[in-house]
Amino acid sequence: MPEIGATLREARMRARIDVSEIEATTKIRAKYLRALENEEWSLLPGPTFVKSFLRTYAQALGLDGKALVEEYRLSQEQPGDGIAEPIVPSGERRRGRSTPSGPSRGYLIAVGAILGVIVLLVVLIVAGGGSKSPSSSSTQTSSHHNAGGSHHTRGATGTSTSAASSVVSLSLHPTSLVYVCLLGDGGKVLIPGLELQPGAASRTYHAKRFEITLGNSGVTMVIDGTPRTVTPSSQAIGYSITKAHGRRVLAAGRLPTCQ
Repeated sequence: MPEIGATLREARMRARIDVSEIEATTKIRAKYLRALENEEWSLLPGPTFVKSFLRTYAQALGLDGKALVEEYRLSQEQPGDGIAEPIVPSGERRRGRSTPSGPSRGYLIAVGAILGVIVLLVVLIVAGGGSKSPSSSSTQTSSHHNAGGSHHTRGATGTSTSAASSVVSLSLHPTSLVYVCLLGDGGKVLIPGLELQPGAASRTYHAKRFEITLGNSGVTMVIDGTPRTVTPSSQAIGYSITKAHGRRVLAAGRLPTCQ
């Protein structure tokens, strides 16, 4: 089989298409397209992006993207690199994760507290029923109902506050040219694999969970108002960000690609 780069270059030249036209069609920077044609793999963000870019470039030229990706994997990846676990869309990974079974401890405590209040109200009504007039009993019952209504309102407010407290805010402040792919809740694409310019801060995003891939460490992440630097890396690096677990590094095979 011809070399990967030669296959791409010959197909583009036969079609009389300039690299700039492919860049506009695929949204892949021209320097990465030339690196693919020259098989300069070290100039690309990492193996995950090489395979994604290869597939996209090949499809734009009418080639078999899967065959080129397989050729790259066989010739460039070491045994065991990314083989044990295939890359799947982030939405499917979330569906595949196990979910806690049964009610949470906090839920059980809340239910127990409500039951305790109800039992106490019943005891007070029964104890006071024999010594008070019907009108007093009626007044007391009405008072208990109002108390129950107030408790319910407080419970609903607490639930709303708890849901709001799980939302994380995130903005990005590039210090150098950096590739960014950002996903929000439900795998929603917030930044679709773009290169951000230094000094051009992103807007502030809000979600219960973020997943992000960065081409390099040239960016400061502001999470809930706190600046966080990125660990220096020669390869692409990814994070998951939640209120409960903070910022966690993603395994190389789980980086979102926004393709």
